[in-house]
Amino acid sequence: MKNRIFLLPEKGEFYKANLHSHTTISDGRLKPEESKEIYKKHGYQVMAFTDHRIYKNHEDLNDEEFLALAAVEVDINEVSSERLGPKDKTYHINLYDIKPDYERERKERGICPERRYGNFDYINQYLEEMHELGFIACYNHPYWSLQNYDDYKGLKGLFAMEIYNYGCEHDGLYGYNPQSYDEMLRLGNRLWCLATDDNHNSYPFDNPLCDSFGGFTMIKAEELTYSAIMDSIIKGHFYSSMGPEIKELYIEGNELVVKTGPVQKIYVIMDATRCYRKVAMPGETLTGAKFTLDGNENYIRVECKDANGFFANSNAYFLTDIGFGEI
Repeated sequence: MKNRIFLLPEKGEFYKANLHSHTTISDGRLKPEESKEIYKKHGYQVMAFTDHRIYKNHEDLNDEEFLALAAVEVDINEVSSERLGPKDKTYHINLYDIKPDYERERKERGICPERRYGNFDYINQYLEEMHELGFIACYNHPYWSLQNYDDYKGLKGLFAMEIYNYGCEHDGLYGYNPQSYDEMLRLGNRLWCLATDDNHNSYPFDNPLCDSFGGFTMIKAEELTYSAIMDSIIKGHFYSSMGPEIKELYIEGNELVVKTGPVQKIYVIMDATRCYRKVAMPGETLTGAKFTLDGNENYIRVECKDANGFFANSNAYFLTDIGFGEI
């Protein structure tokens, strides 16, 4: 057997996560404990409570089958720090706490940035300070935020950005936005991609406008503990999805091997005017594919689409970072 480079770990279990959610602590309609219970019933094991501007560690919600991640969503608005107008640009950034026991009082007093929109020097310095405080940062829903390439091209220090936001989908603002992710990758940024709900639960669960259970991240980890889950998140041991499964992902020799649940299309995206693709015949489905890599791809990422039009995405992997061609 040829040596394998596992892009998703060979060992461990997948844990279903919603990494962007709001409760009554900010502008959501569910209490944290209510949100936990309904998400558990829908098969989730991990949830980040990212209430606006208010950091909370909900460790009281943890049990053997559920893990709450300490987090907060901060913003830098273009016009006003207090109120976001319907035509105002904004940065929304989720901060996930790697070290929830470190400087907890300081975090709870408030860690929101100043309103210095478009000042990349300040924003990047702020993100570095948050990293030193124990946070990793995810850049959220740029299209909903009315932002374009010039607004985010200078951002540094992000570990991830959202490729799909279910709440934005309901707002009619392109919840699925892979183009922004590829633009950041083409600049050489190493960052992962998340699919999230961004749920506020303004509508009942049986209403088609309910913003829960539409975007999720499947984290592969050795166990359901805070340290194991955060370690997997940092290392990119996950994929993002609206529904389809990516079961295995590895490189063997010069072949990329993808194993999935039933899908219609499997694409390998790269920074080129080409992609690798396999498409099922009408009425049929795929559960995997193999693609030969020539070493000139720079980075690769896998996109799967099922019969319902739902996507799953792997993270992007730069070939020089994963040791392709060295074994």
